[in-house]
Parts: sequence; structure tokens; C-alpha cells
Amino acid sequence: MKKVLVSGSSGFLGKHLITHLNKKGIETITLNSKNCDLTNDHALRTFVHNPESFDHIFHLAAWTQAGTFCDTHRGIQWVVNQQINTNMLSWWQQNAPQAKMITFGTSVSYASENDLIESKYMDGQPYDKFYSYAMCKRMLLVGLECLQRQYGMNYLYLIPSTLYGADYHTDDRQAHFIYDLVRKIIRGKMYEEPVELWGDGEQRRELVYVEDFIDIMLTLNQTVSNEIVNIGGGMDFSIKEFAKIICDRVGYDFNRIQYDTTQYVGAKSKILNIEKYRSLIDASYVSATSLDNGIQKTIDWMMENKNRFLS
Repeated sequence: MKKVLVSGSSGFLGKHLITHLNKKGIETITLNSKNCDLTNDHALRTFVHNPESFDHIFHLAAWTQAGTFCDTHRGIQWVVNQQINTNMLSWWQQNAPQAKMITFGTSVSYASENDLIESKYMDGQPYDKFYSYAMCKRMLLVGLECLQRQYGMNYLYLIPSTLYGADYHTDDRQAHFIYDLVRKIIRGKMYEEPVELWGDGEQRRELVYVEDFIDIMLTLNQTVSNEIVNIGGGMDFSIKEFAKIICDRVGYDFNRIQYDTTQYVGAKSKILNIEKYRSLIDASYVSATSLDNGIQKTIDWMMENKNRFLS
């Protein structure tokens, strides 16, 4: 890997990926919503020079947020994401077909009644509240498969579980559950506030530390092409269990947490089957970051930026 193009470079994964690649001496050309509007079909041709020099394209750009965003913005979300993906794939085919594209699906594309295994990714109806975004991500995979079959272009389509770590978004968008938990519990400790969580606390989730995910992705990329691969944590925990870890770390009484069962909580369980990934990567690979350590790093970062998150 010598020179790569990265869309969505200002996002959470994008920032960490660029830092990682630059440390390895890999040249990166970065695209974000401020310097290249991917909904404009001329933007890439105007902004990107010498596309034949790229050996990889990391297509991370997507218009979405956590929480209720996908439900309340489903119409415009379909339009914007289809524009982004169509323009990106069209430019790739016409200008940089030699580059391998690494891009991403989403666990919400899986039908709620199915096992979350790659062979069932296109089967059934996705969870209704995420339908638009889920189908956009399915269509992205269809585009990759069709371009590969007609033109012999190479891709890797990865489906991550929830990524977490330091340097998350600092704007006003809705955050993934782990950041909301950390923020609420730290505030509870700092200001003696009651902590109220949505749901009954029994919803189950898994996490992958963002830097571990990048290591796995780049390792898979060395030997795997034209495949869809889940990347998950391999273990799931309830919201209560995550909250207990955070409470222990910040010194908040876990028994004071209250639960609002009337509020939106998403899927009851969302755990990826990772047998395929484990069969493709060196069996000796062990995640470098334990859950306890990863949550501690996330807490430390949020405390360092408490004026943005906790005021």
C-alpha cells in the first residue's frame, strides 16, 4: 500500500485510519464534506488529480447518525447516500479501476429474524427504523459485486460492530450508546445528577476498539478480496454490564441508575457472527485492547474534553 484515497476522512474511523496510515509512511488524499461534496457528480473529477496513482480507496463516507436519525430522515437519507455511493463507484470505475476499494456495510442491514452471518446479509427485511440506511448499504454491496464481475475490479466489504475509543464526534449529532453511557455517568458523578438510561438495560451490544478494528481491516486486506466480512468483538454485554464497568471506573453508585422503559432502544440484541473473519485472519490474533482498557481510554478522553461533553 503506497497511496490511498480516503472518503469520510473527518469521521471517527476516518481520522483514526489516516493517523494510522500516515505513521506507516503511506500517502493519503483525504475527502470530507468540506473539501469535496460527493453528492455532486463532478466533485471527484475536479478535486482528485492523478487517480491512476492510487492503489487503495477507503470509502468511508456516509450520511447518517446514531439514535433516531435513520427513522426521522429516511427519505433524504436514501437520496444523499445513493448519490454519494453512485458517484464514488462511477468515478472509481472510470478513473481508478486499478485501486482496491475497501468500504463498509452496517449490522442494521441484517433482517432482525436472521442470524447476523454474511450469507444472510441480503435476506429478508431490515429493521424498519433503519430501513433506508440499511438498503443503501445493501445497494453499495450490489454495486461492488457488479463492477467486479464486469470489470474485474477488487473490493473488500466489511461490516463492523459498534466502534469506540477516543476522538469521537464533537458536534451536536446523536452519539452511539457507549458515549451516551459514559457522558451520563460522568455527569452523575460530577454534578450529583440522577442517571437515567433508555430501556430496561437488558439490550445486548458488542464493541470493537477503533484501533483494533483498523489492525484487523488492514490485516484482512493483505489476503482477502471480493468478500463480505463481519468484524465484531466476539463477546456481547448488556447495557447494565457496560454501565457497571463505567460506574466502577468513575466512582458512581451503579444502584442509583434509573431506567426508562418507554423510550426508544433499538434492537434488543445486535451481535455479529464472526466465524468467517476468524477463519480468514491468523488464529493467533488477539485484540490488543480489552473492554476494561478501552472503556478507560474512552472515559479519560471524555474527561480531557469535558468542556465539550459535560457542561
